[in-house]
Amino acid sequence: MSHQDAGAGGVKYQTVDDAYFAKRGLTRYAGVASLWALGVGAVISGHFSGWNFGFSTGGWGGMVVAAIIIAIMYLGLTFSIAEMSAALPHTGAAYSFSRTAMGPWGGFLTGLCENVEYVITPAVVVTFITAYVNSIVGFDPAWSPVVWIIFYAIFVSLNVFGLELSFKVTMVVTLISLAVLVFFWVSAIPNMDFSRWALNIGVGPDGAAVELPEGGGSLFPFGFSGVLATLPFAVWLFLAIEQLPLAAEESVDPKRDMPKGIILGMITLIISAFMIVLLNPSVIGVGSFKLSSSLEPLLDGFRAVYGDSGVVLLGIVALTGLIASFHTILYAQGRQIYSLSRAGYFPRGLSITHSKYRTPHLALLVGALTGLAVMLVIWFALGAEQAGASIGSVLLNMAVSGAMFSYIAQAASFILLRRNAPHIERPFRSPLGVPGAVLTIIIAVVTLFYQVQDPNFTKGVMWVLVWFAIAIVYFALVGRHKLVLSPEEEFALSKGAAEYRSH
Repeated sequence: MSHQDAGAGGVKYQTVDDAYFAKRGLTRYAGVASLWALGVGAVISGHFSGWNFGFSTGGWGGMVVAAIIIAIMYLGLTFSIAEMSAALPHTGAAYSFSRTAMGPWGGFLTGLCENVEYVITPAVVVTFITAYVNSIVGFDPAWSPVVWIIFYAIFVSLNVFGLELSFKVTMVVTLISLAVLVFFWVSAIPNMDFSRWALNIGVGPDGAAVELPEGGGSLFPFGFSGVLATLPFAVWLFLAIEQLPLAAEESVDPKRDMPKGIILGMITLIISAFMIVLLNPSVIGVGSFKLSSSLEPLLDGFRAVYGDSGVVLLGIVALTGLIASFHTILYAQGRQIYSLSRAGYFPRGLSITHSKYRTPHLALLVGALTGLAVMLVIWFALGAEQAGASIGSVLLNMAVSGAMFSYIAQAASFILLRRNAPHIERPFRSPLGVPGAVLTIIIAVVTLFYQVQDPNFTKGVMWVLVWFAIAIVYFALVGRHKLVLSPEEEFALSKGAAEYRSH
């Protein structure tokens, strides 16, 4: 039996019995500390690799100002999400917020944007992991796909074998990662020469970055346009903090703990981002120019301070941040696919949880296989020589564009919910309010505009559009006729009157 929800995009809900939700149960475990570790752990790899490419478009000053602008965007976003996640404590996160604010199609499209981000970001991170592993062990890069498969197998397994284990691994690797960063800061401070090394980028006749052998260059060698061009790279310093609400149904008290976990996470990341952007290029013998094309900037910094003798140990230490993000974003990927599947937007079978461990094992497996498949297609299409660099840049653009679209949708959802659903209980209210959400949208749009200038962006976006096309056709033909009254859907249909209940 099914009933039509006439007022919301021509979707139909099918009634399901309690056994449907019994097969899709989750376990509550996470408190504030676990949520903080999940948020920080998801992002922390961006302080180990990725952000540094921004030196080639903005120089040191451009990178710093871009990071400040992006931090403002993320503050607006995270305060908005903190308010919505406490008011709508469902696993669906971005999809859930947009579903309540903009109907089923709005929820589905926002969920798709986030789906691209969480399937592709682990693929980007594992390419950085592989670069570190190849550098430490001396592997031939031709074996990279084998390294990807090994890391996916290990960390998908850790996510499947129990929520408690997954969160404990997250806490350990996040704390180790932060300890590694602090150790680097302490090591770098007595070995830095800011003017000589951080300011060693100039502009060549063709407009590209060139090295200034004596340093002492401009803070803003590429001017204000260089600052704007650097925004997509600065995103890597904070990307994925927004995944925290996906843990709502595994949080002991999401209404109280979710806002605390998100805000503490943002404070931690802002401090860490400032320190790494200041110190990593300032280390004697490193410099902004060298870092602008490095796949392992932190390892370069450690090498400059301690020499090559301890490079294997230092490399393993530097890997921890990448592993923390890989593990935690795989967690988010599983929950994101699970929530869209449980509500019927994706094939329902993907939301069945493991009978013993109560984790969304099928969602985790399918998400991981999709990410791996995208990487392998690029690898075999371009060949080993070109593929290494292309996978990093094309996939990074795919992940960041998916994220930007989801941020715009989530900030718009926040504004719409403030205006159209003031009656919903809000245990936490964003101190930045609607202006913070508007600022988030403006900065996200500008970041997207400058992403379009990157030649690798077009390739990435083409793949994202193919992804969207396949999913939209599936939803239009199949999914919208098979929706289920999951917690997110009940809440949205009742306009927030239905109290959240765990099935």
